[in-house]
Amino acid sequence: MAETALFSVPRIKVQQLAQSKKPGAEALLAIRKNMNRPIATIVILNNIFNIVGAAVIGILADKVLGQAWVGVVTGIMTLLIIIFGEIVPKTIGERYAQTIAVIFALPVRFLTVVFIPLVWLVEKITLPFTRSKKIPTTNEAEIRFLATIGYQEGVIEDDEAEMIHRVFQLNDLTAADVMSPRITITYLHGDCTLGTVEQSIISSQHSRILVVKDSLEQVLGLALKHELLTALIQGKYEQQVATLIRPVHFVPEMVRLDKLLKNFQDTHEHLVVVLDEYGNISGVVTLEDVLEVLTGEIVDETDRIIDLQEIARKRRENMLKSRGLYDVLHK
Repeated sequence: MAETALFSVPRIKVQQLAQSKKPGAEALLAIRKNMNRPIATIVILNNIFNIVGAAVIGILADKVLGQAWVGVVTGIMTLLIIIFGEIVPKTIGERYAQTIAVIFALPVRFLTVVFIPLVWLVEKITLPFTRSKKIPTTNEAEIRFLATIGYQEGVIEDDEAEMIHRVFQLNDLTAADVMSPRITITYLHGDCTLGTVEQSIISSQHSRILVVKDSLEQVLGLALKHELLTALIQGKYEQQVATLIRPVHFVPEMVRLDKLLKNFQDTHEHLVVVLDEYGNISGVVTLEDVLEVLTGEIVDETDRIIDLQEIARKRRENMLKSRGLYDVLHK
């Protein structure tokens, strides 16, 4: 019963119980951190009682009932041991695992210390057969599965389960998967005056606009739309766009989104330029693009197209197919 209870409580639940600082819970956590010796202690004691008990009953049966009844008594004892020494205790231990585990944790730890010489000997004998790599206490697949089961059983909401699944996508997706391709990028020339690009600024759906020198391959930085509009309101029509630029960072296409999100947090920036393997600009990624992996598509009142990335990818795919390059690039 104790053996089943001690190892039926999920490890995460054990850690949660240990935070209460109760002796039984802390002893249970200590047992779960090093299970080999407690298991050996329980198994040794269990077998000692079973073997000694069977031997004593056999001797008593021989003396009281005679040699002819030893086999019958042994059979009955074997059945009783299986039912009341194995099946029933283990069933109870599994059903009331948490309560029983906390109660028995301290006695088991004490017995483990008492029988340490015998346990040590058993460990040395069985080491060649039990040596193995450390098995992780949990993994991504298990957490995903628990989220699904939690939703099915009504423990968590469907949006919470979906959010948990989406979190793991950050490590699987790259900047290339969520970027707005270069054909959708809005940009201004740095040597232009605000007056000449006024309509482009006003009509832009983006709060951050790239500023280039002669072409998109020569990015100077980015300008905030509200700063450009403020300058226009102040009548600075002759001011060059380049005077209002801010630095912009570049990242490779294959950078994972979890690292990119950390980069956004560290730099306090909201947009990066994505470079392909040849150093050419292939698109841009915003903080919103990364967060949409967790939350789903975010659409505000200025968005006229729900998913610019998807529209742009389809346009690029059609263009490559028309030129006979799609199959070559996607082998």
